[in-house]
Amino acid sequence: MLLGGNDSSVDNANTNLAVNPLYDLPKSKWWMQADRGCDTVPPPKGEFLELPAGKSFMTELANNRAFTTLSYKGELTTEWQDGKNRSMPWRGPEGGCLMDGGDGSGGELHTKNIESTGGTAWAISLGTTSQPICLHALKKAATARGFGSPMAPNMYMQNHRCKVTGSTSTKKLGKPKPPVYCRDNPTKCVPGPKQMMAWNQAEGNNVNPPNGKTPTYNQRMGFMDGAQDDIFVDE
Repeated sequence: MLLGGNDSSVDNANTNLAVNPLYDLPKSKWWMQADRGCDTVPPPKGEFLELPAGKSFMTELANNRAFTTLSYKGELTTEWQDGKNRSMPWRGPEGGCLMDGGDGSGGELHTKNIESTGGTAWAISLGTTSQPICLHALKKAATARGFGSPMAPNMYMQNHRCKVTGSTSTKKLGKPKPPVYCRDNPTKCVPGPKQMMAWNQAEGNNVNPPNGKTPTYNQRMGFMDGAQDDIFVDE
């Protein structure tokens, strides 16, 4: 997707379009963020996010493009995704609104501390740029934890055109299955490759956590931190 907004003729340096949550939408609207037109604005031809096989890569997470190096020459960036500075360990107030914290901020973080963050995941669908992508083919390849991965009942999705580089493996990828809530009983966790999660939508949901529980990309849904090495199957 083009992170400058949903109009390819305008390079918007101050947009949060890509990070707004998706909620109670038909699949035709939440898939690839079609509700805001992100599905119609791909990256420039030939431009890919390169993912080195078996290695790590660095990316930026922010609640507005303004707080990344893609805007304003990176002058508004900090170690926090809202462009602010905080001392660690930062903690929001217990109970009440996050904005009531001692520093008057926190709402942008969607969490009270690093321990309660929900997680962020990268999923890959193998194929060519001309092939359609479907949810059932998306396999979670890696997870990470960080502020801005909310415990709130919201779902987020961002689209990227990727290219896996340097792969020499001949292992086959397994068929991904929907994850299940297994925080209280790890034996219920789904082993092997897992699908991205679709939740709280009008249609197309593939996870059904217990009432009052939020599915997140961490151990509560069977996702461990780091590379998801169990996506491969034995020959």
